[in-house]
Amino acid sequence: MIDPLRDEVPAAMDAAHAAHVRVSVITGDHATTARAIALRARLNGDSQEIKIISGEDLPSLEDSHIFELLDRGGVVFSRVSPEDKLRIVGIAKAHGRVVAVTGDGINDAPALKTADIGVAMGITGTDVAQQSAEIILLDDSFNTLVGAIQQGRTIFANIKKITVMSFT
Repeated sequence: MIDPLRDEVPAAMDAAHAAHVRVSVITGDHATTARAIALRARLNGDSQEIKIISGEDLPSLEDSHIFELLDRGGVVFSRVSPEDKLRIVGIAKAHGRVVAVTGDGINDAPALKTADIGVAMGITGTDVAQQSAEIILLDDSFNTLVGAIQQGRTIFANIKKITVMSFT
């Protein structure tokens, strides 16, 4: 069984790539399921090459190797535990990356809380996930999240321009 992918996700993923947002998947799902979703979502654009790291392999990986994978983006971490999610988020933050985590379950709460920006699902998300996050997506849509990033960058650029203009 597999949850259907929303029609707008591939286009939203392309927009995220164009905005230089590195997206990786950290899931408790089986590798085969996660790979199928990642391919349909266009996690690596048109590439059929999806790097999958199993939760059972994570303990043997150095933090530096995990960071290299995250920094490249497009990797799927499958069958991970809440502790694994927390470790992965911590590694990215330790390397100075701004980390956003989406989640809907109790098992996502520690990573949502630790991330720079925790984003919980408003429709399917548990109360625990929503209380752990800074942002709640009312429509549970990745497309909404990417749109918010684009708007936030536009607002930041405009504020920056106004600030520069004020001091010249």
